Amino acid sequence: MAGDTRPRMRLSPHDRHAFLLAGCLVAGCQGPPQPPAVAPSPLLVLQAQEAAWNRGDLDAFMSLGYWRSPELCFFSGGSARRGYEEVLARYRASYQGEGREMGRLSFSEAEVLPVGLDHALVRGRWNLRFNDGTEAGGLFTVLLRRFPDGWRIVHDHTSASG
Repeated sequence: MAGDTRPRMRLSPHDRHAFLLAGCLVAGCQGPPQPPAVAPSPLLVLQAQEAAWNRGDLDAFMSLGYWRSPELCFFSGGSARRGYEEVLARYRASYQGEGREMGRLSFSEAEVLPVGLDHALVRGRWNLRFNDGTEAGGLFTVLLRRFPDGWRIVHDHTSASG
């Protein structure tokens, strides 16, 4: 401004370097970058599967939750199944075969553990309650992968309680 008679502060080269260094130090104090939290979508997959199972829709249970691939892995009862079609056939034989019933499925104690940006490990308990009042249940650990169309289980390890 014309006529401004305020004294101007002039910084020496040493002072300029000190301010620049202080700014860099403050910017660097943020700590290491934190991994992004996994969206709750893996749990939503399990909720959708639970709902499909409880309405007796095994095809929806599979398509909503599992990766439709020959590389899908399913470990349970001392055996390993590979591939979407083989896992579906196992479920059909176990829960929709002659004299079989699907029961009412519930998942509980589910924990989501991020494994990078596009994978999540979910572990918890499963329970089936049948019309005759009997129950079956156990533990599960599933590895989900984020695909363009959403999260899908790529590996399932399910065990039954003694």
